[in-house]
Amino acid sequence: MLKVMTIFGTRPEAIKMAPVILELKRRPEFETVVTVTAQHREMLDQVLRLFDIKPDFDLNIMSPEQTLFDITTKALLGLEGVLSTVKPDIVLVHGDTTTTFVGALASFYNQITVGHVEAGLRTRNKYSPFPEEMNRRLTGSIADLNFAPTPTSRDNLLREGVEPAKIFVTGNTVIDALHRTVRNDFVFDDELLSSIDYDRKKIILVTTHRRENLGEPMRHVYEALKQLVEEFADVEIIFPVHKNPKVREIVDAVLGGLDRVHLIDPLDYEPFANLMGRATIILTDSGGVQEEAPALGKPVMVLRDTTERPEAVSAGTVKLIGTDRSRVYEETRRLLVDRKEYARMAEAINPYGDGRAAQRIVRALLRHYRLTDAPFEEFV
Repeated sequence: MLKVMTIFGTRPEAIKMAPVILELKRRPEFETVVTVTAQHREMLDQVLRLFDIKPDFDLNIMSPEQTLFDITTKALLGLEGVLSTVKPDIVLVHGDTTTTFVGALASFYNQITVGHVEAGLRTRNKYSPFPEEMNRRLTGSIADLNFAPTPTSRDNLLREGVEPAKIFVTGNTVIDALHRTVRNDFVFDDELLSSIDYDRKKIILVTTHRRENLGEPMRHVYEALKQLVEEFADVEIIFPVHKNPKVREIVDAVLGGLDRVHLIDPLDYEPFANLMGRATIILTDSGGVQEEAPALGKPVMVLRDTTERPEAVSAGTVKLIGTDRSRVYEETRRLLVDRKEYARMAEAINPYGDGRAAQRIVRALLRHYRLTDAPFEEFV
């Protein structure tokens, strides 16, 4: 059996790694070992419960007001002992978190093969997003196998000199997770969310959390939202507010107490995914939402100036609008009043996956380790 260890630490990683873990556990060729750093604790745990994944090792590193230095050193020291004990054949890390980079680095120190799921995303600006862009690049420098979600990601890796034989285009596993989670008959436990008229109201779903948007950029976004809800009587805003006190302070100052603006706590993945499915427009600075919402036919206004996910911009499902107040207002307003523009974005083809990315990753592992001679069929 091939011993495969997965290492992750945040909710987005857990969502995207869950389909891979479930597919690995389904196959007799693999011994699957799940390790979490718990870089995020509560948000991680609810995803583990949803997909019924029980970690074999839990470093539980999260601490109040933790810094990047805290996360990096605690995770690195914790993984030292786990890797030396388990001695996996390959470690799989995902995406762009600090846990991702540290998991790759710790594996390199132990001379263990590294597979990078969601490899090859780039903005080419090392501070945007921060620290994710450099986490991606550094992990890519270590990785032995690269599971690129799209042809664009593959091309980024090729330009950096990665051998073509070490790149597999798989689609994005987040689409696999969505297929397991979003249902037409889903019922929200939350009384507020279950009471909203999603058919007659225009729902703007908002998420913001990026470090580079803290302060005035976020204030400008919230001022634009205030203007929109005051102008349109049929608009309701649902805003799961990040727990970062710096975010909450500005949100409360600008949007607190406004009619039809619902400031709620962060949602678990299952209700949030189903809320995306019922929203009209999504405004976000999240990376993952840029992939998920297009699969649900939802236009996405990205509150950033750069994106490592240009495929959806090219496809027309996503638009980069930054954080300038007037632009956020104008671009969102256009979707509220222009049916043709809304339909153009909502009906564009999702470029990120078909729900079979995890299967492709597992097949790529089997092929790499010569456990099958079946050809690998890339996601197109």
